[in-house]
Amino acid sequence: MGAVSQTSSPVADPLSIAALDTERHVAASGWDQNPRLFALVPTAELVDREPHLRAQLQGHDLVTGALSAVEQENLPKTANLETLLGGIAWPGTVVGAALAVERIVVPPEAERDLPEHPDAAVDALAAHPLRQDVRLLVAVTRDGQSRCLLRQRAHDRDDQVAMGEDIAPGLVHALQATLQE
Repeated sequence: MGAVSQTSSPVADPLSIAALDTERHVAASGWDQNPRLFALVPTAELVDREPHLRAQLQGHDLVTGALSAVEQENLPKTANLETLLGGIAWPGTVVGAALAVERIVVPPEAERDLPEHPDAAVDALAAHPLRQDVRLLVAVTRDGQSRCLLRQRAHDRDDQVAMGEDIAPGLVHALQATLQE
């Protein structure tokens, strides 16, 4: 895990703002959600195409380079997130993508004696006394920028969300691959 900071200090770059807004949007729906995928598009272009959205914008939405997240609804249900992402390709109008996914985190020693069957392993992890439920939000852009946010169920407050560039490098790489032409 790379450098991580709490999000209590202000952020000003468009990707961080879009990631934080998207994470808070997802958090408003509570826990135990399926993965959620978002296209990141330039806010100015979105408002040009959908002028009625201007009334919903806040100050940070109007800065040069601002990004808006557009949720991709009706994702197919799959246990294999890599397969899902491997089948996604974005049009050129999409400058980035964001993915919110929940995970169970346990200490490394808890993974040593897991059952071999995947379902039994998941059950064992879910029952582990030191498990932590987390939600990751990974946001990337075509030019290689990335932001990762991590919210713990045990500390479920907006000011307790951790931010870094490489909290989830595998998800960053998989999501960036969806933007390759």
